[in-house]
Amino acid sequence: MILPLAKLGTLTLKMMAKPVAIRLKTEASRHPKFRQFIINLAQANHRISTNIQRRLYGHSTQVEIRPLNEEKAVQDAADLIGELFVFSELKQKEDQLALEIDTLKLRLSHLERLANSQGLSGVLFRRGNGGVADQDKAS
Repeated sequence: MILPLAKLGTLTLKMMAKPVAIRLKTEASRHPKFRQFIINLAQANHRISTNIQRRLYGHSTQVEIRPLNEEKAVQDAADLIGELFVFSELKQKEDQLALEIDTLKLRLSHLERLANSQGLSGVLFRRGNGGVADQDKAS
């Protein structure tokens, strides 16, 4: 069950990152310094991920890692940066939702304190303090 959801999440992330990756590839073709920067980024990412895979599978990490060709490096770097960009946007939304949850928890705690001090009917039917009766009038 979790594997199909993980694949779906990965595909969604890649789909959302595609426009960013396309723009990065376009810029890499125009600016040689930027192209070299993202190629270096892709080569570093390739070396790190290859070493991690080798360790996981119990293979030697002392073997030389062949670098990616330039086009493959540009493609990989553009995809990586695009995914990081989308991930950062998702992280911001997650942080915002966490803040909203904390706010709702505080409001619920306040209502629970009122209910404990005045009884449930006192909270629901209070006049002038935002109880259900007041909300019905406002509607």
